[in-house]
Amino acid sequence: MIKYVLTKDYSDMSRKAANILSAQILLKPDSVLGLATGSSPLGIYTCLAERCKKGDLDFSRITCVNLDEFRGVARESEHSYYRFMHYNLFSRINIDINRTFIPDGSIENADEACEEYERILTSVGEVDLQLLGLGHNGHIGFNEPAAVFSKGTHYEELTESTVRANARFFTSEKEVPTQAYTMGIRNIMSAKRILMVVSGADKSAIVKRAFFGDTTPNVPASVLQLHRDVTVIGDASAFSEIADLI
Repeated sequence: MIKYVLTKDYSDMSRKAANILSAQILLKPDSVLGLATGSSPLGIYTCLAERCKKGDLDFSRITCVNLDEFRGVARESEHSYYRFMHYNLFSRINIDINRTFIPDGSIENADEACEEYERILTSVGEVDLQLLGLGHNGHIGFNEPAAVFSKGTHYEELTESTVRANARFFTSEKEVPTQAYTMGIRNIMSAKRILMVVSGADKSAIVKRAFFGDTTPNVPASVLQLHRDVTVIGDASAFSEIADLI
């Protein structure tokens, strides 16, 4: 089942998504949260940090597992998702850092890195709420379009469009990593609830393909049509091609 929430703009989208995450934390203080990186969740993390600072949210018993990490990037690198999460969220809330998990991009052996993260995911148990963004080609996490849906944590060669989309975080496109470790579709679909945020007119076409087109690994996000509890929060621009369908 998919629920659509139309918002005025990015700020409104961020607040409404933060409301859902906040409710999850308040109702289940020991929740396991699946988190994402990139531009889409930044406003959400700011909202959550502000609420924690005010004493409205307590992260002390929360466990967080992140979707992905660039391969070949040290955790200390300014471009690592490890640093992204610590700078934008973990350092701003009262979470136990030992309860935060991100794939280790510095591990060169792909099998070793993926097996290690799978062990971590198994140890923390079922994700209560998984936060997702949506790539221009329909990727979720770093699960790129493919012939079949991926299963567990795996190594992924990033497509040109994904590399190009990430270039805004680097000095030049040449610096963008072209490989990553990511949770698989099975991992994502195993979450009890899924929350996706999407904004901007550039995402409108893929929103329609993902949620009103065929379920196909060529559009990885389309698999969410099969999940029991998905909420998609988007602004008017992102929902422009599905406004008459929801």
